[in-house]
Amino acid sequence: MLSVLVALITVAYPAVVFFGHAVLDPRWLALGLVLLAVLRAWASQQALWWLAAVGALALAAGTAWGGGWLPLKLYPVWVNAVLLLVFGWSLWRGPPVIEQLARLSEPELPPRAVAYTRQVTQVWCGFFVLNGSVAAYTALACNEQTWAIYNGVVAYVLMGLLFGIEWCVRQRVKASVEHG
Repeated sequence: MLSVLVALITVAYPAVVFFGHAVLDPRWLALGLVLLAVLRAWASQQALWWLAAVGALALAAGTAWGGGWLPLKLYPVWVNAVLLLVFGWSLWRGPPVIEQLARLSEPELPPRAVAYTRQVTQVWCGFFVLNGSVAAYTALACNEQTWAIYNGVVAYVLMGLLFGIEWCVRQRVKASVEHG
């Protein structure tokens, strides 16, 4: 239950920043970001989310020190950087993240599937570079509304599209392996 609540609040983060911009001192929101990041890390017990929590703490410290909104708007950039690091590291040190996920449902993957999961992990790395870059641009050069729309709507739609497209491609790859 805690994980679901934390996930919902995380997804709503850009909207909270956008609407809080007019009525809250950014330091309060920075405190909330740190609490959210620590709760997510604690609930998941994964090193990835502890790293994200450290970044949230650093961004919150920047907000506390300077009193501005920019560090809070950079949190999506940090999350994309952490995900890029995790996915990229898995390509280098192995096994790739997508292979690890695939093996949860199918422990014995054929060599073609292993190669495919490596390619999908590379695609996700490219997504994190692109998405993190656009998130940085919106934080640094755009107004709060544009930042919130991109980071709170467009980024999630793009992520969903990538999931959907990859699922369709995976079905075709599986069918070609089974029939040929």
